[in-house]
Amino acid sequence: MMDDVVFLLDVDNTLLDGDRVVADFHQHLKAQLGDTHARRYWAIFDRLRKELGYVDYLGALQHYRLEIGQGSADEQELLMMASFLIDYPFADRLYAQALAVITHLGQYGLTVILSDGDVVLQPRKLQRSGLWQAVEGRALIYVHKQKMLEAVERHYPGRHYVMVDDKLGILAAMKDIWRERLTTLFVRQGHYAMDPRITAAQPAADFKIECIGDLAAGDLSYLIPPAIHR
Repeated sequence: MMDDVVFLLDVDNTLLDGDRVVADFHQHLKAQLGDTHARRYWAIFDRLRKELGYVDYLGALQHYRLEIGQGSADEQELLMMASFLIDYPFADRLYAQALAVITHLGQYGLTVILSDGDVVLQPRKLQRSGLWQAVEGRALIYVHKQKMLEAVERHYPGRHYVMVDDKLGILAAMKDIWRERLTTLFVRQGHYAMDPRITAAQPAADFKIECIGDLAAGDLSYLIPPAIHR
């Protein structure tokens, strides 16, 4: 069956404060491994992000382990870095009213998580934050979500889609494909959204809000073309 409207919701820096998670992990790495080893880890992390196209904290830990060599003096501390991420209290990093936003959007259409990420930590993040439960398991995680729109349509067919994201580049790429079938909503949260050099290089979204909580109440019919209104 085809839904009239499908709301596609990004996770990091859209529903959940991803910058705060990174800052906490950065501080933990420095405390446990020291500045030198922490810098080495982040260098590997950045290299993998460029190669893969998404962030892979656990993958970077594995690469770091291979670089320092198994059996090294730092191996025990390194093993606990993964536990820090797997057991991280992601629910504490949800933006204010994030869950209320999902509930409110549900009055207008189907809510679906559409996120970039790896196959281990990103699903764990959704479950521990409560986002997985809030969308009743309707979650899609890809390497490059803007390139997977045919898969999105197969899983959740819709007459019209609304994409909510903190990255103008992703919104623009999706708009180029779906055109009038998509409404793009830019959320000005996180370092990507607040960097004028990044935002100036991308086309504007259809609509813009300052924080995700702006969608928690009120009339949101402006996001849906009149012909699609139920």
